[in-house]
Amino acid sequence: MRGSGYPPDSHVICPSTRAAALDHLSAFLPKAPLYARDRNHVQPGHPAVSRLSPAIRHRLISEDEVAASVLGKHAAGRVEKFVQEVYWRRYWKGWLSLRPQVWRDYLDSLASLPHSEFARRVEAGASGNAVIDHFANELVATGYLHNHARMWFAAWWVHEAGLPWQSGAAFFFKHLLDGDPAANTLSWRWVAGLQTPGKTYLARRSNLEKYLAPGLLESLADGLTHFEHPQPRLPSVPAKEPVTRAELPALEFRPAATTGLWIHEEDLSPETSPLAGHAFDSILVTGHSSAWDQHGFPASKRQWMLDALDDTARRATEHWKTAASTVTPTGLAQALADWSKEHALGQIVTLRPDTGPLDDALPDVIAALAGVGIHLAFVDRPRDLVLRPLASGGFFQFWERMQKRGLLPVPVEVA
Repeated sequence: MRGSGYPPDSHVICPSTRAAALDHLSAFLPKAPLYARDRNHVQPGHPAVSRLSPAIRHRLISEDEVAASVLGKHAAGRVEKFVQEVYWRRYWKGWLSLRPQVWRDYLDSLASLPHSEFARRVEAGASGNAVIDHFANELVATGYLHNHARMWFAAWWVHEAGLPWQSGAAFFFKHLLDGDPAANTLSWRWVAGLQTPGKTYLARRSNLEKYLAPGLLESLADGLTHFEHPQPRLPSVPAKEPVTRAELPALEFRPAATTGLWIHEEDLSPETSPLAGHAFDSILVTGHSSAWDQHGFPASKRQWMLDALDDTARRATEHWKTAASTVTPTGLAQALADWSKEHALGQIVTLRPDTGPLDDALPDVIAALAGVGIHLAFVDRPRDLVLRPLASGGFFQFWERMQKRGLLPVPVEVA
């Protein structure tokens, strides 16, 4: 079934350059008012959704840019559901940033799981369930799944197959172009009944029959019996996760020092950040290849990332009039230390990464740079600092706070 009913090329799902992502957004704008009606329908090619999530995840474009463009084209009431869905990703990031222990606990649990031959067959599209096999094949082939398909797959994995949610989350994180430590991990926790204590998500045959495209429904009919009588696997109510990092550590930017700009894959549009007006003596763009290895990223996902990094280096060179180099070292800390020595830097400045693999690597980076007398400074986007504390509770509380405080972006008309 691989290659049937969906694009074979990850770049068809979402472009890997900022300019192309903005064009992709412009092309979607006329469809935005129909999103609330059509968003749950799973169709070949996914025409009812924007498919911009990979670009947003790596900040080739931002949530605010997407929302401002949509609100500049349509009245807020016509596109509220789409704008809400855009900010779910920022909510998840804020929630996990306030509770980084949830990410660490996930990694610890994942490392202790025994090998499962059945899980391997599911990931290979050989579970024996036609629906699940189709979605596993689509994920591996394209690096993308419709959100509704992700929910069905995760619910079947956890509640029907009885597999650990952590290994399912790892499978998604490995292949999804928009694989995000926050959105992916916390969505799997939600399906399993951990994120909202006591509330699970179950995939039901009636729901698949309602939202699968007729052609897909017909071809996958043999798998529908697996969704007839779903039962939750986690009846006990888990403890609520406390906020453990209310404030982010400050490492100040010293404008007087000889400064290098470090651009990483967590934020690939630094020219739209507070750093835009500063001058830099050297610029380095890095891919976190040791994390790619650790999580088993396939060649197609790595290539998408490399293309995005190269595009970012071109834009950085043009914006700052300083040549930007791109590297994907296996030893990130040492590469940054070597770069700083080669260019006689006094400090390195970077946009602060969110909770995830790169954030996990920062203690080693800071130590390596300190060992050669280099100061590492973090700069935050002001909007991140404003929205982060609003994620202390549930999403709709977050959304209401945004609305009441007038924090939705100013609409921007797109030609």
